[in-house]
Amino acid sequence: MEVTLVEGDITAQRVDVIVNAANSSLLGGGGVDGAIHRRGGPAILAECRALRASRYGRGLPTGQAVATTAGDLPARWVVHTVGPVHSTTEDRSALLRDCYANSLAVADGLGATTVAFPLISAGVYGWPIDDAVRQALTVLRPATPAQVTEARLVLFGVDTHAIATRVLAEG
Repeated sequence: MEVTLVEGDITAQRVDVIVNAANSSLLGGGGVDGAIHRRGGPAILAECRALRASRYGRGLPTGQAVATTAGDLPARWVVHTVGPVHSTTEDRSALLRDCYANSLAVADGLGATTVAFPLISAGVYGWPIDDAVRQALTVLRPATPAQVTEARLVLFGVDTHAIATRVLAEG
């Protein structure tokens, strides 16, 4: 699987799956989550409400992933995952890696070949950008899914992309 870094808007990515850095309610929010719900339209929210009414009555657990339609987005599906809030007193990096691994597994199970990931937990959840990139690459680089051939890490802003490029080059 090829891993690429892209600076831009995740909601504009023409891929099979766009991964949403969701909140546990699955009902939209700020940042990436809000942007995906706004651009994707009411079909995404309708499926998220159905998931809350059935399997995820208490919300989607951190690190897990679930798929819905992509609505009006230029993708076939949205895979929602809940990243951990960064902590300086507790190592939650395994939960962050689970977000990428479980999202990739769901996308692969759907038969997706291209997946666009945001930098999960690096926004309002406070994860340091350089470490968020390292955690993502720790999962995506060695991954060998059956169907997915390209994983894009979509980075919002030139500065974030520059940090990610440096981390990627460091190996």
